[in-house]
Amino acid sequence: MNPKVDFYFSKSEKWQSALEQLRRIVLDCQLTEELKWGCPCYTFQGNNIVLIHEFKEYCALLFFKGALLNDANDILIQQTKNVQAARQIRFTNVQEIVEKEAILKAYIYEAIEVEKAGLEVQFKKTDEFIIASAFQKKLDEFPGLKSAFEALTPGRQKAYLLHFSAPKQSKTQESRVEKYMPQILSGKGLND
Repeated sequence: MNPKVDFYFSKSEKWQSALEQLRRIVLDCQLTEELKWGCPCYTFQGNNIVLIHEFKEYCALLFFKGALLNDANDILIQQTKNVQAARQIRFTNVQEIVEKEAILKAYIYEAIEVEKAGLEVQFKKTDEFIIASAFQKKLDEFPGLKSAFEALTPGRQKAYLLHFSAPKQSKTQESRVEKYMPQILSGKGLND
């Protein structure tokens, strides 16, 4: 146990016993406990394997390369359609965790084997993401915008593509594109 992580388990009111149970299970698998992104993160030889985190309605184990796991018990959840690598196992009470302890350990050991084997998730390329029609129209109208967008890092491009294509209504897409055009032209990302 890493004392720098203890606060995470004592601050939770709703999920404290569930989080402590998850911690015990993960530590039984001989992983190193660290604090990353404000959450308990468990590593194998310096590589992230699993994270414990809590939400309003559930607590969860997040497997960094969960998309590569077998998921024989069909319990891994893709948080959103845009999450490519990570997968969660969610819990709403301590009893679920206790009942699934052997399964959870099997998933953790499989995740360690994935890391030992050096397997990597094949991420979608930027050009595989949907370009909102409102954004495509502006790219076609303004060659400078297209050049500025292409000069952005792939991560920044992806953030814009997801942000612009998320709304269902074309008016909302158009207003988002208009709002962020100056930022793209100045070489900045969505959250810069």
